[in-house]
Amino acid sequence: MPALIAVTHGSRDPRSAATMGAAVAQVAARRPDVDVRLAFLDLSAPSVEQVVDAIARKGHTRAVVVPVLLGDAFHARVDLPELLAVAQARHPHLHLTQADVLGPDNRLISALRDRVSEACGLLEVTHDPLAWSHSSVGIAVAAVGSSSAAANARTAEVARRLARRTGHLAEICFVTTEPSVSQAISRLHAGGADNILVAPWFLAPGLLTDRLIAAAPNLTHAEVIGPHPALTEIIWDRYDAAIAGTLTLSA
Repeated sequence: MPALIAVTHGSRDPRSAATMGAAVAQVAARRPDVDVRLAFLDLSAPSVEQVVDAIARKGHTRAVVVPVLLGDAFHARVDLPELLAVAQARHPHLHLTQADVLGPDNRLISALRDRVSEACGLLEVTHDPLAWSHSSVGIAVAAVGSSSAAANARTAEVARRLARRTGHLAEICFVTTEPSVSQAISRLHAGGADNILVAPWFLAPGLLTDRLIAAAPNLTHAEVIGPHPALTEIIWDRYDAAIAGTLTLSA
């Protein structure tokens, strides 16, 4: 079977690498017959180049590179393909196939709902984990944000889909652009939400999630998605789809 290289963002925050390491360990445990490796685009090790070199030395002739990214932004469209093109030239015997990003897969929305449900049990207004479903909760869904208005509009769909799944108000907000978390909170209050929590649309904690907490220190913040069965399932789906696509093209 082709090796699986799970590529994610790097971070100066060690919590990020540790969280993604735990997530990819779950991926590897699901199918022990496949050589599964974790690589980072920057700031963390091992790099994509280092992992490609390692699997080439091991004798692999095929590998599927799965971008463990929530959006199809610059990293997935430009950075990673360029890195893989250079690696392919360095190892002509190793065929590298880039799979699709995770994107706003419905299963990830369900994982986010799980994190929200867990966090609702921590709301200071109630100590009953089940009471959140009967109170006026508002959810500020917080993402990184992009310079592309179209990309931000696509991310805003995550909040709308989460609202449908929970039955609660939800507003999108971004760490690096507007609407900010404070603007989302104001909109939720205006919509009638009394109890508000922040749901980070992030796979791992880091400097940006810390910035969210600093911007709304008095609110309950859900955990990042992190290691979750849905994440494992989606990564394997992207891997299998990439292999199927390669076989179709070859045929």
